[in-house]
Amino acid sequence: MSKDGEEKIPKRMLIILAAIEVMRELGGEQLTLELVAKRAGVSKGGLLYHFPGKEALVNGVVEALTNSFEADLEKRIVADPISSGRWSRAYIESTFDEAGVGNDVGTVLASALFLNPESLNGIRHAYAEWQRNIENDGLDPVQTTLARLAADGLWFAEMFGLAPPGKELKQRVLEALLQLTEEGN
Repeated sequence: MSKDGEEKIPKRMLIILAAIEVMRELGGEQLTLELVAKRAGVSKGGLLYHFPGKEALVNGVVEALTNSFEADLEKRIVADPISSGRWSRAYIESTFDEAGVGNDVGTVLASALFLNPESLNGIRHAYAEWQRNIENDGLDPVQTTLARLAADGLWFAEMFGLAPPGKELKQRVLEALLQLTEEGN
């Protein structure tokens, strides 16, 4: 804690948050180390200490968002009292919660793809792991994969404004996908 009682955010995280802000507001093509350093309130040398270049910064942002999503998944998995389908339910719920709430992840992924497609390799590996977990969740892997792909589709529809469903229909879709993750369906 700092002297005024506020929790101090580590500089690395301040830089990541500033980079997300720049990507969200201006897009990846406007991302510069100077602008991110200024927004984070650090010197360019301070930024370079944590991220030796733009590519490393973008990789760090994608990694931080992936880790945050995985932490949310883990929290949901641990809290679910029913073992079969818990991984799939956690994925669906986390994805639905992420969809339509500012969608920093979508903005960052689109920017990362623009800046350096290889920066998505980490999240590609994470998705492969998540898919393996969904396929081995104690339920029919076709049903759980359909539910995952539908959740991803909603996320993409909201991210790109491609006719996402209204609030009530979205809730009904969520309930239907969760039913696919229940034993006996």
